[in-house]
Amino acid sequence: MQDVYWLMTVTLLVLDSVGIGSLPDADEFGDSGAHTLDHTLKVTGTELPGFQRLGLGNIEGVTSIASIPAPLAAHGRLHERSSGKDTTTGHWEFMGVVLEHAFRTFQHFPAEVMEAFDRVTGANHLGNVSASGTAIIEELGVSHLESGSPIVYTSADSVFQIAAHVDIVPLETLYRWCEQARTILQGEHAVARVIARPFKGVPGNFTRLGEARRDYSLPPPHKTILDAIKASGKEVIGLGKIPDIYSHQGFTKEVKTGSNRAGIEKTIEEIKKHPDGLVFCNLVEFDSLYGHRRDPSGYAQALLEVDSRLKDLLDVLRGDDVLMLVSDHGNDPTWPGSDHTREYGLLLAFGPSIHPCPIGTRSSFADVGATVAELLHVEWRGEGESFARLLRR
Repeated sequence: MQDVYWLMTVTLLVLDSVGIGSLPDADEFGDSGAHTLDHTLKVTGTELPGFQRLGLGNIEGVTSIASIPAPLAAHGRLHERSSGKDTTTGHWEFMGVVLEHAFRTFQHFPAEVMEAFDRVTGANHLGNVSASGTAIIEELGVSHLESGSPIVYTSADSVFQIAAHVDIVPLETLYRWCEQARTILQGEHAVARVIARPFKGVPGNFTRLGEARRDYSLPPPHKTILDAIKASGKEVIGLGKIPDIYSHQGFTKEVKTGSNRAGIEKTIEEIKKHPDGLVFCNLVEFDSLYGHRRDPSGYAQALLEVDSRLKDLLDVLRGDDVLMLVSDHGNDPTWPGSDHTREYGLLLAFGPSIHPCPIGTRSSFADVGATVAELLHVEWRGEGESFARLLRR
């Protein structure tokens, strides 16, 4: 029998929205000058010693962390080719789907969409505006409790979000509404994600239930690197909202998480099992709790919490195992508004046998997935240029 320790695990950990400087076309998005990492650390005076040891400060464009002579990880940055700055666009590109056109966004949804949705719920909706999720619940929560009508809202992202109190609308009902909304929001009205946003509590103290959130994504337009890994007979373990983003396609196992802390714990648990394949997790709270709410202090604290767990993540790697840390877009908490910011993604790759070299600026997020495929000896002929050979020198 093959010794389990010779099996190879590649772990991809997405630090959701931890961008490292505006992309060359950021002015087209109103984001020229945005820099989520630098601005957060400089405004708060925060230091990240763990990330510094890995080489985050050695990446081009990062000025908030000092570079060091001998970083532990291979290090570089990612240029997003797709037109967009949202979760789905970034994650799809990681796995070989490069979008020519951005997903459609709305300030409010047209009458024909909302009339169809109201027929689904049997009630008149509340909201139908672009808003912060916590703000809209505080504003319309009492009306929702009184009427039972769902709260519908969107954002600068391509999303249709449905908020409902768990004591008024059971979770299974909310999920069914989302599934039916997904069938409505197609064609010219297609959005990247329909999101269930359950909450609990009383007026003045409403709390969103992160672990009960569900995202209903459009399926990727073609096969992804996840599908290729799964088809090869290897494991593809999706944690947190990762399976939702890919419409649950290409996974052999799904693990629910609701926070950064839980995401890290579950990721470590899965790595310890030494699966032969990919462990793929998103740490969402940078984005959902602090970026959109323009909270630099909270964002910095979340970075510190992950920084403090880096050693635990590195210590469970064995043999040829690889841990890759990346980010999917920016969400500069010092920037005007509450939207994502179009930025480079960070790239750090560590493992017991990894050469800690500079990787430079990669021309596409898809280089990440192509590298994962090559490391796992999986054939992939789609988008992306692997940098696996750099890692193995």
